[in-house]
Amino acid sequence: MEITDIKIRKIITEGRLRAVVSITIDRMLAVHDIKIVQGDDRLFIAMPSRKDENGVFRDIVHPIVPESRKLIEESILDAYQKHLALAEAEAEAAAAETIPPESA
Repeated sequence: MEITDIKIRKIITEGRLRAVVSITIDRMLAVHDIKIVQGDDRLFIAMPSRKDENGVFRDIVHPIVPESRKLIEESILDAYQKHLALAEAEAEAAAAETIPPESA
């Protein structure tokens, strides 16, 4: 299995939910609405889910083996960190452009 695309769909700054992500696997299967959540100790991913008639949330799609979950989670969290770093660099560059040059 190869994750061929990761799209950070939405960044959230309040609460424990940090982002909503879509991935493409082997250029053949898209999985939408994967959530990046801030846990007590670390960031983790939550697979897409829905509430059943008993009010219990059930995953709609999920990895079967731990190695697959680890691959997906590490890939998504790496892309998320890179996205945040790029956004921060762009914000710093924009701020630097708005600062008037000092008079000589």
